[in-house]
Order: sequence, then structure tokens, then C-alpha cells
Amino acid sequence: MSSTSPDRALELEQRLTAVKARISDAAASAGRPAPQLIVVTKYFPASDVAALWDLGVRDVGENKAQEAEAKAAECACAGLNWHFIGQLQTNKAKSVARYAHAVHSVDRPGLVSALAKAMAGENLRRAEAGGPGRGPLECFVQLDLRSEADAAPGRGGAKPAELLALADAVAQHRELRLAGVMAVAPLGEDPGAAFARLQELSRLLVSRYPGADAISAGMSQDLEAAVQHGATHLRIGSDVLGPRPAVR
Repeated sequence: MSSTSPDRALELEQRLTAVKARISDAAASAGRPAPQLIVVTKYFPASDVAALWDLGVRDVGENKAQEAEAKAAECACAGLNWHFIGQLQTNKAKSVARYAHAVHSVDRPGLVSALAKAMAGENLRRAEAGGPGRGPLECFVQLDLRSEADAAPGRGGAKPAELLALADAVAQHRELRLAGVMAVAPLGEDPGAAFARLQELSRLLVSRYPGADAISAGMSQDLEAAVQHGATHLRIGSDVLGPRPAVR
């Protein structure tokens, strides 16, 4: 793995410090603890992940299965948690089970079954290799907060009415742990209003599963609104890493 240049390391440090200050200010304004920061490293090299680890970052997010698998293998930093946050095909569940701490995009029963099966297989693989098993995979139910009129296909997320059924599906597998809910604020909508709806859905989930109280919400452009409405996990990419590199 190539190393990060001193200039890049300094840039990451300055950007990370600025984002942490925004989060602290937002949490103070909301009168609640600061949420967990997940730095989304999509399209950026493993060397940046290693530099972030040196800066104290312990949670990173990826939303492309192939990129995430390769990067996790290349950057085996001790204590680093990988969060998969993109749409996930069931045939990628096996690879995710090898490295991911959490999946934030659980949106259908078939994916729940695939992840549980993959986790069982991963623990068997580790046992046969003489190593310890791994803990349960944290699962966030991803919800689509768009109105029916705006809900064109192609984006992930279950309908809010499907939340409890999906939560029940996750809860029946000991290989999985129901963590909470996740959503992206719809384009063109006030993020505060969207995250307020997500917070209500979180309360509904917690009424059945008290331990599933995590809310994964908020990105670079709307983290303050997310914190105001109870976010426990923030997924921040460009404000820490800068503009995305061109995809070739």
C-alpha cells in the first residue's frame, strides 16, 4: 500500500478537525452527545484510510462491494470498523461478512437471509481455520423517505410500512444484530422534515426492539439537521476527503 504524502495528510487532518467541530457544535445546539462519525472513503485510496486511522478515525464507510472488499484487504488497520452503506446485492453478502462491522442498507427480506447465511458460513470458515468467530453483523434497516409520487425505482430503501417486518426478519438470526434505522434525505426536500420522520420511525422500532435505537442519517450537506433529529451515526465523505476523484 502506498503512503499518503505529507501535504495530503495535513489536508485530511484539517478537514477532519473542521468536521468534528461542526459535529460538536451541532450536538451542543441539540443538547445531546456527539454522534459517531463514519468517514465515507468511496473512490479514495487505501492510503487515505490508513492516514485517517493515524488521525484517530476508527469507522469508515464504503458503498461499492468490490471496492470495499479490496480496500479492506489492503488496509488491515487494527481496530478499524468497516461500514457498508450502499445498495447490496445478495451475491455479495459472503464477501461483506468477511470484513464488515455493519451494513447500513438492509432493505429487503432476501438480503437479510443472505447476510445471515453468509455470517454463519464465515464463522464456520474461521472455526475450521482454528481462529475465533466474529461477532454479529450490525444491521440498519434502510428506509426510503420519498413520497410515493417521487419514489422512482433504482434507489435503495424499504417503505416505512415495511420497517417492523424487516426488523423481525433481522431479529430472528443470531448472526445479525438489529442496530436501528438508516435513511438519506430526499433531494429537494428540507432535510429537517425528512429526518424528523426518520426519528418517528426510529421510535416505532424502539417500541418493539428497545436496543435498536441507532439512527444512521446525515451527510456533509445536512449533518446539522440530522443531529437535531437524533442521529447517532453520521456518514461524512467529501467534507473530510475533498471532492471525489474522477471515476475512470
